[in-house]
Formats: sequence, structure tokens, C-alpha cells
Amino acid sequence: MSGQKKIAELKAELQAAEEDMLPSFILSYQSDARAGVQKLVAQAKKRLQALEDERARIEGLKVYERQYEEMGYVCGIDEAGRGPLAGPVVAGAVILPRDCKILYINDSKKLSEKKREELYEIIMEQAIATGIGMVSPARIDEINILQATYEAMREAIQNLYVMPDILLNDAVTIPGVSIPQVPIIKGDAKSVSIGAASIIAKVTRDRLMREYDKELPEYGFASNKGYGSAEHVQAIRTYGPSPIHRQTFIRKLS
Repeated sequence: MSGQKKIAELKAELQAAEEDMLPSFILSYQSDARAGVQKLVAQAKKRLQALEDERARIEGLKVYERQYEEMGYVCGIDEAGRGPLAGPVVAGAVILPRDCKILYINDSKKLSEKKREELYEIIMEQAIATGIGMVSPARIDEINILQATYEAMREAIQNLYVMPDILLNDAVTIPGVSIPQVPIIKGDAKSVSIGAASIIAKVTRDRLMREYDKELPEYGFASNKGYGSAEHVQAIRTYGPSPIHRQTFIRKLS
């Protein structure tokens, strides 16, 4: 009987419950008249509803994938790091399974760092294929950031274990690629594949910038990731540019 368990025990049970255990928890304790138990049952129902809402949101992000799935492997493409003053631009390419069940994928900028890190691991484990492309600051200075972004995207595609049949790109059409492409404005918030690509690109770049921070701590790369925060700009003026700064981005700062 539910009355045999203390509310503290039920609270611990709910906190430990996996998603598939919530309906059983609700069924087992919804007839318990204790106010504290009813509060826990309401929490379980709220969690269950939130999960159902998230599943529906993710299904809504598969519109483009469903539209083009008959062509074969659908690949999402996105980048991280077009705007920073330092560090590389990084592109991600992701082919997800058609029955992908990964929840919480979104534009990486809308996710917390912790959630991005969690999703990165899940995406890398469950994706059919992932690819990363990276272009250095020196190369960005040489060919400009737009061309460098295209170069990183081409490299990400080339690094896929499986070649895609169609690309869903965040806003751009990549020159020099023979695979059919569909540019989608704000695609990282509209396509589950592009959202996944934005996450692996962002996490890859952020991890790299944290490594650079160990070598060049004066610039605060672990926190600013190379973007032009006030502290970062002041550090450039104080210490001068580092080897990973984009010279074409900081000319007016020195």
C-alpha cells in the first residue's frame, strides 16, 4: 500500500524515476489522499506532460528531414565561431537516424553549456555519422570569414563516415559541393539535423578555446570563447594579440 511508504521515500523514488517509470508512479500513488503524496503525483504528471511536449517539439523539427528522406541520407550543417576575435571557425555535419529519439536538440545558443555537453555525447553516440571541419585564424585572415566558413563546412562533409544525399544548411549555400543543398534561414532552430550540427560544432569549439585558455590565460578564452567581451578587448590592448587572434578582426583594437 502507498500508505506504507513515507513521503520522503516517495519523493526520493520520484526523483530517481526514469521517464518510463512516471506512469507507474502516478498510477500507484494517485489514490493516496495525503496532501504531500498528491503534490508528488502532480509533479510526476507535470514531468510527463513536459516530456510529451518536448517529443512533439522534436517531431516538429523533423519537417525538413521528412520532406527529403526519400532522397537518402539527410545531413544537417552548421558552424560555430564566425564572430569571435580569436580562435578557429568550426563546422559540424550530422546525419541522424530517421527514428531519432534524442530530445532537447535546439539552436546551440539557446541551450546551457551543461545541456550542450550532454547532448554532444548523445549525438556522437546515436548519429549515423558526424563530421567536424575547422579553419584556423590565419586562414580566416587569408581568405575572409565567409570563405573560411565554407571551407570548414566542406571539410566537415568530407569527414563524415557516410556520404549524405542531401544537405540541410543553416542559411547558406556552400560553393564547391556537388550534393544537393537546402539553405534554411535560422535552420538551427527549425531542423533537428541542423540543430544537432550546431551543438557538436559549438561544443568542439568551446572545448578547444578552454584548452587555449590554459596556454594563454591572460585573454580569458575559457569564459569569452574568443568573443569580444570588454575584458577580452582590454587584454588585447594590454598584452597585444596572441597567435590565435584573427588579425583582420582586431586591426582597430591595437
